[in-house]
Amino acid sequence: MLETLSGLNPVLQALIGTLFTWFLTALGAAGVFFARELNRKVLDSMLGFAAGVMIAASFWSLLAPAIEMAENMGMPSFLPAVVGFVLGGIVLRGIDKVLPHLHPGLKISEAEGIHTKWQRSILLVLAITIHNIPEGLAVGVAFGAVAYNLPPATFAAAVALAFGIGIQNFPEGMAVSMPLRREGLSRGRAFFWGQLSGMVEPVAGVLGALAVLAARPVLPYALSFAAGAMIFVVIEDLVPEAQRGGNTDAATMGGMLGFAVMMFLDVFLG
Repeated sequence: MLETLSGLNPVLQALIGTLFTWFLTALGAAGVFFARELNRKVLDSMLGFAAGVMIAASFWSLLAPAIEMAENMGMPSFLPAVVGFVLGGIVLRGIDKVLPHLHPGLKISEAEGIHTKWQRSILLVLAITIHNIPEGLAVGVAFGAVAYNLPPATFAAAVALAFGIGIQNFPEGMAVSMPLRREGLSRGRAFFWGQLSGMVEPVAGVLGALAVLAARPVLPYALSFAAGAMIFVVIEDLVPEAQRGGNTDAATMGGMLGFAVMMFLDVFLG
């Protein structure tokens, strides 16, 4: 099956890869059909795991290849990595500051972004949607990079990244659907909104692939941009959220495990 996929257009590969990551978001959101809520310690461990995966992916799958590509393309090796990384954080900060959203467990008065009278459920969904933008972008850029046949960019590495992002999307799906269920939504509606938060990933993935295919020199910058955006999400959202329940050790060990799993996937498969 992978051999068949490897022969497809990179944009189509990006779409398939991000549809897979969305599917695992939906699978996690489907947990609401079996339980009203998840044990807080287990949830914090899973959120820590997601953070660990994203940190490892940011370096092994994005920053390290960006540095090597810059060298191969005759650029200063540090420049695209630094510029793209910082820009990714700045753009996500801008989205975070403007788009109304609310993190699970917080009061409606603690919602971030532009003030709005939107329902609490919508604000909860948007918080996870922000998480998913850089994840979809990262997968799309990785598949788009394969088209240039540069040494660090391989189809196997892009598949490993999509697989790792998909794994950590599972707890994120739960993290949005179960709070919605506690808010009083039916199981069906909680699932619908939970899986919907992942639908931004195919959009971001296709746009990322198209961007790098349109301009080869932007490739190392695009990889670094995705890394910066993901690290912003980890530091600003995932880590504080995983620690909020008081299960510091469980969340930390989940993060260590997530990093190790993503590192294995990228180094062994990529």
